[in-house]
Amino acid sequence: MTTAVESDLRRQELARFLRSRRERITPEQVGLPIVGRRRTPGLRREEVAQLAGVGVTWYTWLEQGRDINASEQVLQAIARTLRLDPHEHVHLFRLAGAPEPEREKDCQVITPAMELMLKKLEPYPVAIRNARCDLLGYNRGYTWLMGDVDAIPFGDRNTLVQCLLNPEWRKRMLDWDANIPRVIASFRAAMADHVAEPAWKQLVKRLKAESPLFAELWPHHDVNSEPIRTKRYLHPDVGLLQFNFTYLYYGRRSEITMSTYTPADEETAAKLPLVFD
Repeated sequence: MTTAVESDLRRQELARFLRSRRERITPEQVGLPIVGRRRTPGLRREEVAQLAGVGVTWYTWLEQGRDINASEQVLQAIARTLRLDPHEHVHLFRLAGAPEPEREKDCQVITPAMELMLKKLEPYPVAIRNARCDLLGYNRGYTWLMGDVDAIPFGDRNTLVQCLLNPEWRKRMLDWDANIPRVIASFRAAMADHVAEPAWKQLVKRLKAESPLFAELWPHHDVNSEPIRTKRYLHPDVGLLQFNFTYLYYGRRSEITMSTYTPADEETAAKLPLVFD
């Protein structure tokens, strides 16, 4: 049973989350003219309320952490206005105490062109992630390589979470011991642009509590932005696989990356499935 203190803390976290998402959206992004001097970055509260079709006072109370209820329809409108990605969308509903929304197939983060690339590059494994390591999209080649990704709860589809907490992933990644410190250091480097964001802090808190290795390495403050270019995997059906990695960024300033796994040798190429059921 949720206590009054827990409910208040959740409302305060919701308020901070909404403010952080509002401040990253510019008027130009939503087609609004810039009128007058702006003291804070991003949209104003009244602009969010107008775009979402809700009352200014009501939305202000929501950002102030007041004890008010938000319907699913209103939360959906706010999520669209603030351009939340699927993981942020779920996070919003959790903080608001509403049932988690179903993942939309036509998610704006993964464009139809990216969906087509995922399919056309099969049987090569391909995954699309954001800077927080949330897994936004993947193809059947990736599921063949890593196991049944579809079976992972949507909120846990984060490659850092899976690498640290999923024994099956660790078993398949032959160079886990050598690579995971670099992965954690890369995550810390990426977090420099998101240190105040609740979703990032919540992920760090979870990993510190559930992964002894993460809890040990995180206080070292190691950073590394150099991606790992080659990885080895042990597939339960075909054995050793070696892949070269290519990272494609979705736009000059985008934090969305498409990672393609291409065979590093002829043996790996010969082991890839020709077709999928």
